[in-house]
Amino acid sequence: MVSAATPPPRIEVSDLRVAYGSKEVIHGISFDVRSHEILGVIGPAQSGKSSLLRCLNRTLELVPGAQMSGTVRVDGEDVSRMRDVHALRRKIGMVAPLPVGLPLTIWDNVAFAPRCAGMSDRHELDALVERCLRQAALWDEVKDRLDSLGTAISGGQQQRLTIARALSHQPEVLCLDEFSIAIDPVTTMRIEDVLKELKQEISIVLVTNLTQQARRLADRTMFMLNGRVVEIDRNEVVFSPRPGNRQTFDYVNGAFG
Repeated sequence: MVSAATPPPRIEVSDLRVAYGSKEVIHGISFDVRSHEILGVIGPAQSGKSSLLRCLNRTLELVPGAQMSGTVRVDGEDVSRMRDVHALRRKIGMVAPLPVGLPLTIWDNVAFAPRCAGMSDRHELDALVERCLRQAALWDEVKDRLDSLGTAISGGQQQRLTIARALSHQPEVLCLDEFSIAIDPVTTMRIEDVLKELKQEISIVLVTNLTQQARRLADRTMFMLNGRVVEIDRNEVVFSPRPGNRQTFDYVNGAFG
């Protein structure tokens, strides 16, 4: 029996370099993100992890003095040549480290982007809001107060609302930057369960300072240090007693970082 062909990577990054002014912070890295996988990205502070995420949907362009070279392809298309950057940012959703709720109702937080994109039918919007809140494991907690301010709910609920808002774009890739930095362990575990479910539909890039979180969630993990990729491999290798690089072993086991 002939096996099915391996699908092409959802994202391909080649020789990526990032500088802020004269200081280069990412030094020619290359990797890919596959369909329906969670790629964990670990490494100490100042490794270039957040800068990397900003390159994927061109939000680095919003940072004064920032420069990028190399190639980032999404579904085979060079993002630097995409004329509609808003379409790119809908395709690649972002969740920031701290929950940032818009000063709107819960319903409006989720419906905001689709309405800006032209969706106006109330029934369609209601269905989309419910679907995204369910995907973010928040629906049961807020379904009776959708007209309450999104900024008035708890921090953990606001982070899940941020995820629901990112999902309202119907992205094909979801990037999370230290999503659990300001929320409690119980909420963190709930969001981790959400991500495991979402992987069936989309690809996920998970930047985390918690190596055990990457170990629990990721299919593959990439270890970055000082703007370079030290190692990228399946979790069974990266978190094994003998990964491909000694620095990986030392970092994962708390020797530095």
